[in-house]
This record gives sequence, structure tokens and C-alpha cells, in this order.
Amino acid sequence: MIHLFTDGGCSGNPGPGGWAFVLRHVPTGKEMEQSGGERETTNNRMELTAVVKGLEALKKPSEVELFTDSVYVGKGISEWMPKWKANGWRRKEGKKWAEVKNVDLWQELDALLAEHTLKYTRVAGHSGHPENDRCDVLAVAAYQKYL
Repeated sequence: MIHLFTDGGCSGNPGPGGWAFVLRHVPTGKEMEQSGGERETTNNRMELTAVVKGLEALKKPSEVELFTDSVYVGKGISEWMPKWKANGWRRKEGKKWAEVKNVDLWQELDALLAEHTLKYTRVAGHSGHPENDRCDVLAVAAYQKYL
């Protein structure tokens, strides 16, 4: 069992952004953390990137519990993605079809989810959740170099 804690953020939206994750192997308590940033991005891209990078770090198919404060990521995984896939990665925008925003990351995430069993757990951001707070610190530090 793996716990994956993630966060992403931006200074401005769009603007310089950062992502971070903490992976924990529950049986042993062993942890890995990683972060990165981009000069010009959006908050949603950084939230998604954190999850993609965290799952990419796993060396074998795993049972993963994802802890994130991103409703965008959570609803995307649990509600929207199946509909987007069925509609050729498009979504309804009024009466017209539009490409899903951040489709490249959603497709990467979809491929990773085919390898792992994932359970999504929402955490409240900036609420004293230690791992979420750690990810926030790492993500902010990652985009500071672009300010």
C-alpha cells in the first residue's frame, strides 16, 4: 500500500508554478519526496503534474491512496475522465464540443491509472494536514526561482 500526497500551486494563474509529492510506502514508512516548477503555467496543471509525477515514481503496479486538496483532480479522476474518454477527450462547452483542458496530462494520468489501483481521498488545503502542508512548502519553493 502506497500513500501519495500531492499539491500544486501558482503565483498568479497563469504564472510561475510548482508541484510536489510525498510518496509513503505504508508497511515500512519509507518516504520519497520530489518537486519541480515551470515558468508559466496554471494551478490546475501543477495539481495534475504532482499526481502524474508521483505515480511515475512507482517502480511496480501498486495500490495507491491519493491525498490531494484539488477538487479538480479528484472530480477529474472519479467523475469526468470516463466521460471525456468516451467522447474522444472532448467535453461539452455550451452546445459545442471542446478539447479537454490539460488533455496531455489527463491522458498521461489515464495511462498510469491503468497500471495502479487508486483510491482518491480529499484533504482540506492549508488545514494543518502535515503531508499536504509539506507538499505546499515544496511546491512554493519550486516556483520561487521564477519570481
